[in-house]
Amino acid sequence: MDPFGLVGAWTLARRVVDRTADSYGSVTGELVVTADGDGVRLAESGVLHWQGGRYPVTRVSLLRPLNGEWWMFFDDGRPFHPWRPGSPVVHPCGADTYRGLVALDRDGTRLRTLWDVHGPAKDQRLITRFTRH
Repeated sequence: MDPFGLVGAWTLARRVVDRTADSYGSVTGELVVTADGDGVRLAESGVLHWQGGRYPVTRVSLLRPLNGEWWMFFDDGRPFHPWRPGSPVVHPCGADTYRGLVALDRDGTRLRTLWDVHGPAKDQRLITRFTRH
């Protein structure tokens, strides 16, 4: 999938499950994808609803070509994971491990991500639905 096909505004709905604390929360907001040089910039903004509180959240990621394939990078330039919709990906983060899956509907109107995080610091599941405006 050509990441430039993601350009536009998307509604963001994320479910956050913290299995260690037996807590659940959600993020509602928006993803704005813009062309940025040889790749695209993904800017999330929204509100985390967690344990009775509401907290503003933001995140910026970059999709860039690397060695003949697309990679997701953190906004500071560190590699996160290969961009392979439909195929599992793994990202070690300190002592924790993120195992993820990105799925894009054929018509390009819905994008879903699933992350299972396991390790000494975290035991979480993050399920996100992005719907094109």
